[in-house]
Amino acid sequence: MKLSIIIPAHNEQTNLKECLDSFVAQNIRPDELIVVDDNSSDNTFTIASEYAKKHRWIKVLQNTSTDEHIPGKKIVDTFNIGLKHASDYNIIGKFDADIILPPNYFETMLNHFKSNWKLGMCSGLLYIKKENNWVYENIADKNHIRGPIKLYLKACFNKIDGLRPAVGWDTVDILLAKYHNFETFTDISLHVKHLRPTGQSYSSMNKYVKGEAFYKMRYGFVLSKIAAFKMAWQAKNPMLYLNTILGYVLAVMNKLPRFVTKEEGHFIRKYRWEGIKKKLFR
Repeated sequence: MKLSIIIPAHNEQTNLKECLDSFVAQNIRPDELIVVDDNSSDNTFTIASEYAKKHRWIKVLQNTSTDEHIPGKKIVDTFNIGLKHASDYNIIGKFDADIILPPNYFETMLNHFKSNWKLGMCSGLLYIKKENNWVYENIADKNHIRGPIKLYLKACFNKIDGLRPAVGWDTVDILLAKYHNFETFTDISLHVKHLRPTGQSYSSMNKYVKGEAFYKMRYGFVLSKIAAFKMAWQAKNPMLYLNTILGYVLAVMNKLPRFVTKEEGHFIRKYRWEGIKKKLFR
């Protein structure tokens, strides 16, 4: 099974060496690793290029874009640039430049795909450093496949029509995979170090994007309120709940374009409600 990995990177000189070292140290390396430098003003491109000179399976591209931080969209747009240069593959991966993989990551992932032909998406778990310990990054359930470390079977990736260029892309892809009868799996034994906690670079101007994402996924208002409450509770941030709900309402008023069709939205709501019922009555 041919494995192609794409890393969108913007100003990652602090983390990129450790990240790429963990790729080089893999028991089974990807067939190709494409690092796409997105308008960096630091040494990201230089660092990536040094690795490419030493390892023929590493490629480096440069992209010129706006300096504005646009959560979700910029990273997906940069990923798609790398995708255009990807060789023929069976499995495609979207990884971040601020992670450190355990050496058996790809070996284990490939074994999962080989042993289950219905598996469309797979990942390990993200851990962040608190004081001197690495602890689970508790912003999602452990069965949620996180955006910085996920792999897609090519057939699944094509069925879901790739990634949506906005916040929420790494949730709607999972839901659409299930809509198309693919299975998803997180291997809790694979602990990936996340050097920069999620959301650290979000600005106050982006505070409504979570609510917009729920609207675009056709969650509906009640389900969006439940999801917003859960996020705020996990983050211990009451304002996150209020901003998410306001973001949803503003998206309704502005009639923003959706991520999914009405039929897909119906499936997503049903799937989410079934998950809530299982947790309440288990």
